[in-house]
Amino acid sequence: MNVHEYQAKELLRGFGVPVPRGGSAFSVDEAVAAAAASGGGPWVVKAQIHAGGRGAGRFAGAPDGKGGVRLAATLDDVRAHAGAMLGGVLVTKQTGANGRTVRRLYVEEGCDIARELYLAMLVDRGSGRGMAMASTEGGMDIEQVAEESPDRILTVSIDPATGLRPFHGLRLASALGLRGGAARAGAGLVANLYRALVDLDASIVEVNPLVVTGDAEVVALDAKMSFDDNALHRHPDLERLRDEDEEDPAEVEASRHDLNYIALDGEIGCMVNGAGLAMATMDLIKLHGSEPANFLDVGGNATRDRVTAAFKIILSDPNVKGILVNIFGGIMRCDIVAEGVVAAAREVDLAVPLVVRLEGTNVEIGKKILAESGLPILSADGLDDAARKVVEAVRGAH
Repeated sequence: MNVHEYQAKELLRGFGVPVPRGGSAFSVDEAVAAAAASGGGPWVVKAQIHAGGRGAGRFAGAPDGKGGVRLAATLDDVRAHAGAMLGGVLVTKQTGANGRTVRRLYVEEGCDIARELYLAMLVDRGSGRGMAMASTEGGMDIEQVAEESPDRILTVSIDPATGLRPFHGLRLASALGLRGGAARAGAGLVANLYRALVDLDASIVEVNPLVVTGDAEVVALDAKMSFDDNALHRHPDLERLRDEDEEDPAEVEASRHDLNYIALDGEIGCMVNGAGLAMATMDLIKLHGSEPANFLDVGGNATRDRVTAAFKIILSDPNVKGILVNIFGGIMRCDIVAEGVVAAAREVDLAVPLVVRLEGTNVEIGKKILAESGLPILSADGLDDAARKVVEAVRGAH
């Protein structure tokens, strides 16, 4: 789960990380009030969407060509910027061509920036450890820095058995070129970021840029945080920060039914149980010359209602020209899957080819349910056969 910049900063503030004063706003008047409460200006008005590159982005159809991060010298400037940004569609390199509608803003006090740095804490899935990343190239996309100047990125692995040690912070502060009081502040900030990563079950805590001010203070000028969905039950306060407007509606609906769904750009919808089998199914669809429209894992204990919901979610994508259901019934029963498929196909008045491959528990009962449904369902004998049949059916339907 992702959160907005202002939410991440408020969380980091609770861990002792210095951030500029600021406030969130959902209207022009609230933006002006947030500015007035944040000091005497200048201020920075920031669009809040779940995407990077806001400053370099552009609002669709806006003639001024200004992005989603704007400097305001007066309260009248704050009002003008807020009016122009709220409700607009901000397009950045991370949003895609459709952009994201700006529904909230963050207004914060200006900052005297002397240097811009990069610092992040994340979970390194390869080693199963925490990892710190630091670079003197703050304010840039870390992916671009990694590609063009990999020597400018320092990574430090952190053993979860011992946690972050003082030498980790000092090493990172040194790599960032911090000296004297700034080095001590930087080392303390490193420790606080790591504590936030662990205590909040975050998958990444990123500060870009981390700035050194003209007074040698070290401040988190921007912040990004993402959290492990599997740990959110331990953090109901974090769950309340979720902004469903920033998520794909189909993915939101899938989460309500405990389905693992990710929309893709292809034409063949997939409903599979098990992530590994789902990946293999998608690969075979590509092998036979088509593209998967989604990743959808219904899990090992799906009910008829959950299968029906999964079917509806797949068909909510107008790009879907055919559906492949691929189930290996271990814990899951094939007859339950068959009942859900039949119920959903009837309810939505299925108009695209449907191929079903069932193996495992109660497979014969499941196949009988499909055969007696009266629906034009194509049965497959194996995974490769299923992928081939759905691709051929889609091509024949064009």
